[in-house]
Amino acid sequence: MKFETLLLMANPRDEEEEDMALLCCYATTGELFLMTRFPEDDEIEITLGEDDPVLVRDIKVSVEPGLLKVEATGGLFHGSDLLEIEHDTDAADMPDVLETLENVLRDTGTLVKAL
Repeated sequence: MKFETLLLMANPRDEEEEDMALLCCYATTGELFLMTRFPEDDEIEITLGEDDPVLVRDIKVSVEPGLLKVEATGGLFHGSDLLEIEHDTDAADMPDVLETLENVLRDTGTLVKAL
């Protein structure tokens, strides 16, 4: 499955939400991708479009210039195990994206950085 978005919105620690890490974007078609995790949780919550949130573990996220890949088993992304998000996030915002992904994936997923 593929998304195109203008930018990735990231918050490594939302103090108003008990330090929840949050990464989200809206596809150019309007569909939502949301990935969150509270520090004490053992699972990551992923929401895609209008689907109910799903709790997952052992996912892999790869980050490279202009592309974010999220891999999860079980056909999580409308029957696919891979979601590719093409984005135009400003380079100055990428440190927040990386810190957020590190917080979300800590001890429950894999982050591959190719920046």
